[in-house]
Amino acid sequence: MPVDRSSGVFITGAAAGIGAATVRRLAADGYTVYAGIHRDTGSLDGLPGVRPVRIDVTDPDSVAAAAGQVAAAAGRAGLHALVNNAGIVVQGALELTPPADLERQLAVNALGPAYVTREFLPLLRAGHGRVINISAPTARVHFPFLSMLSASKAALSALSDALRLELAPWGIAVAVVEPGATDTRIFAKAAAGEEKALGQADPGQLALYQAQLAAVAAAQGRQRTAAAESVARVIAAAVAARAPRRRYTAGMDARLAGVLAALPAGLRDRAIRLVLGLPGSAAKGSTA
Repeated sequence: MPVDRSSGVFITGAAAGIGAATVRRLAADGYTVYAGIHRDTGSLDGLPGVRPVRIDVTDPDSVAAAAGQVAAAAGRAGLHALVNNAGIVVQGALELTPPADLERQLAVNALGPAYVTREFLPLLRAGHGRVINISAPTARVHFPFLSMLSASKAALSALSDALRLELAPWGIAVAVVEPGATDTRIFAKAAAGEEKALGQADPGQLALYQAQLAAVAAAQGRQRTAAAESVARVIAAAVAARAPRRRYTAGMDARLAGVLAALPAGLRDRAIRLVLGLPGSAAKGSTA
């Protein structure tokens, strides 16, 4: 069904990867897309129907300014959808990760969507819109050496479930999209960040983790990634749906995460260790 071009969608993290692919998809579908960018516009310059908006999702003042800019452009029509897509990955052993990196992981992935949703709710009420939060399989299956990513995405999923009830009186649906491993620069950035952290780590502590880090790196090297456009199609479906589902998955590994999440905890832990080639505990403990 053709979409009225006055229907607006605001998406964060729009300059690259899943965000840029989603902007192109939504613009092609006929939406006016307000593309939230932190620094560069990337490949979005000159795209019909796309309006770049500067935003730092970790800065409430920047978020408020972006909401004001979109409100001025959208007018009484408001927004059809808000897509909280901006995210980062901090990987590595918790013990070896600088506190500033831990804080930024939560700031971008969990607090950012809260700040953005809070400021953009008046526009969503006006446009009878919906919130779409881009989570990850690690929200449900918590992988070692991605502990803070798991924590941030679990927080985002919990926020989504609570807001779904909180915003129901205004008919504002809240959906979660869980992409699997996707062919974007986010993993290269995560690896570079981990390498920098390891260079600053205490040699004694680093030695404790060398074998596990090597096993995880090997497992990551075997991982297959999907094109960002395949995730963009799923997000576009959630934007267009008359009644969005609570959860969407994109990719085989995202669907597999649902299976793993349903396993008893002990069995799930053993499965994850086997996939990653990690040793079990040297001491006896609960398998509950």
